[in-house]
Amino acid sequence: MILVDGALGIPTLHKLNQFLSSSPFFSLIPLMIESASISPSIINDLRKLSFVDDIIEIRQSDAKLHHKIRFVKKIKDFNNQKELQRKIQRPANYMTPKGGFFKRSFDILVSSMALIALSPIFLVIGIAIRMESKGPIFYIAKRAGRGYRIFSFFKFRTMQIDADKKVAEMSHLNQYDAATGPVFFKVSNDPRITKVGAFLRNTSLDEFPQLFNVLIGDMSLVGNRPLPLYEAQTLTTDEWAARFMAPAGMTGLWQIKKRGQKDMSVEERISLDITYAHRNNFMYDLWIMANTPTALMQKTNA
Repeated sequence: MILVDGALGIPTLHKLNQFLSSSPFFSLIPLMIESASISPSIINDLRKLSFVDDIIEIRQSDAKLHHKIRFVKKIKDFNNQKELQRKIQRPANYMTPKGGFFKRSFDILVSSMALIALSPIFLVIGIAIRMESKGPIFYIAKRAGRGYRIFSFFKFRTMQIDADKKVAEMSHLNQYDAATGPVFFKVSNDPRITKVGAFLRNTSLDEFPQLFNVLIGDMSLVGNRPLPLYEAQTLTTDEWAARFMAPAGMTGLWQIKKRGQKDMSVEERISLDITYAHRNNFMYDLWIMANTPTALMQKTNA
């Protein structure tokens, strides 16, 4: 709770609110005004301020005061959650219903044809994975897509069994600094990757099972990177939430921009996601798809 003396005056309170609203942390804390030293007319004026959560007197009993603070905090949390969902789901500058129909129809057509054409390759890859490493052929994990919708994500398994459980013990090898921003996890020469897995990753063949996700509507051919939940939960602030307005995709701006380089920062990656979310339309998707093969070749040669 942030408690402010009402005698400071309304202009000062407006300036204080501007500061608090600019912070993802302070904006979540209830702002309450202490009214013991101000007149009833000023109290009425303060009640008209939308950013003031409540007006109280410190002279109230501790039990009553604590109950009121808990109640106001509960209401504040509820309103903040509703606002976050509105920001994530609102299709600001998003494609028209007609464009969305073309995008979905294109996704279904291309993914179904690709799955049929690639089925022999899927069989060969599955056999190779099982010959090198016992365990499932597919890696299935939870990912966050448009509107923070959670879905089961498919890839060919490229790592040892239970590789996800080793993330914590390998955190010191992470290329991204979790202390300075949202949590992303990437390790150079990851020891968990199998030999077959390294080949699949270098050729991007490990990503082809995502065509199943595209076919059933969890993902799109073009979109933002489908995020693991431990990464997605760090991006639900006002600053980053817009990236969830776009669907998860097999390729996207994150795929074709600086793909062969290792020094893309967390901020650059999220900025590309937000850029795509605001520019998302069918013709833009076609442009990204046309540039994806070149990006993949650059990745292979990097």
